[in-house]
Amino acid sequence: MNEFQAFILGIIQGLTEFLPISSTGHLYLGRHLFHLDEAGIFLDTMLHIGTLLALLVVYKNDILSILKNPFSKLTLVLIAGTIPAVIAGLLLSDWFDGLSKTGVTIGWEFLATGLILWVADGIRKGEKSLNDISVKDALIIGTFQAAAIMPALSRSGLTIAAGLFCRLDRATAAYFSFLLSIPAITGGIVFQMKPIFTGEVERLPVTALFVGTLAAAIFGYIAVVWMIDFLKKRSLKVFSIYVWALGAIILFMQFTGRF
Repeated sequence: MNEFQAFILGIIQGLTEFLPISSTGHLYLGRHLFHLDEAGIFLDTMLHIGTLLALLVVYKNDILSILKNPFSKLTLVLIAGTIPAVIAGLLLSDWFDGLSKTGVTIGWEFLATGLILWVADGIRKGEKSLNDISVKDALIIGTFQAAAIMPALSRSGLTIAAGLFCRLDRATAAYFSFLLSIPAITGGIVFQMKPIFTGEVERLPVTALFVGTLAAAIFGYIAVVWMIDFLKKRSLKVFSIYVWALGAIILFMQFTGRF
């Protein structure tokens, strides 16, 4: 992997982690395009560290508030929303790794992501703010997040959709989705550290990893800020159309033996 490839993959990770179009699915396609199918866990971990850095910058005030008041309602709903993903990660990690390596289901998962976004966008406008999110709401949103363990089911897309189903206003649905991703991404990074420390992963150039991580952080920050503002006025259906088109292309290529 060279610096240019790492830069492109960092852009892909940064944008698609927070746009509702699936970062894992796009990273799989990006690695396949560059013939870097073996550059798996270590690369993904570093790119996720980049997007985590972007979140820490955007949500620094919320994080400081939680640290100062660890028993607040916000802390409670974040814990509740994280529990389903923890359970799914512990029980289904091996199965998920197998799907991620083969990519056999990603076409169908892109189509499913588009359908969920389309349906959620048609929900009557909700009015709940961040302070109105209940533990029940958090568990529902967290369950959708756990379902996104599938490679091309968008984590941000499913959690934003779940927020809309729970009657959150559109900006709050995006804001809480990204806030909830902080423990999810952190947990994923920690979970991936064991094979890294035991030397069970591929060796990659340090400079390329740095470039990719930095690109993921910068473009992740842009994507988070842009997406929260976008949802205040715009429709999710444009993302549905995009992932439907991408899913259809992948299925066609798989059917004709080209992918």
